[in-house]
Amino acid sequence: MASIEEKVEKLVKPIIENIGYELYDVEYSKEGKDYFLRIFIDNEKGIDLNDCEKVNNAITDILDEENYIKEQYFLEVSSPGIEKVLKKDKHLEQSIGQQVSVKLFKKDENGKKEYAGELKEFNEQYIIIEQEEQIKIERKNIAQIKTIYNW
Repeated sequence: MASIEEKVEKLVKPIIENIGYELYDVEYSKEGKDYFLRIFIDNEKGIDLNDCEKVNNAITDILDEENYIKEQYFLEVSSPGIEKVLKKDKHLEQSIGQQVSVKLFKKDENGKKEYAGELKEFNEQYIIIEQEEQIKIERKNIAQIKTIYNW
């Protein structure tokens, strides 16, 4: 059975793409007593508040009609941010050659829990980043990968 995120993604992706944006990610979570459905959008020019409002208006009615989420929730439409979290293979593919930060669930055999370097390659089992040397990190050990923006 598909998760709420997968159902919502399948539902809203064509609508979002039709109005000129990329659906970057969908996140459904409970925070305290409240539920949040977060839709992250992107495009080459960046995202501003008007873009978020446009997408929000385009998807609200269809989300209500399909009623995938039974609980009351808050809908948030936003940019993935300047330092993007890389959750999907397409995100990793788009970030090859960029600087990334990798956080692990627990310390590895080198006693480290965090790495940073240039993303060189990836597959289903691991990613490779390069600092002074190449470092191979198993994906099952990764808590988060995100791009690094040099201010």
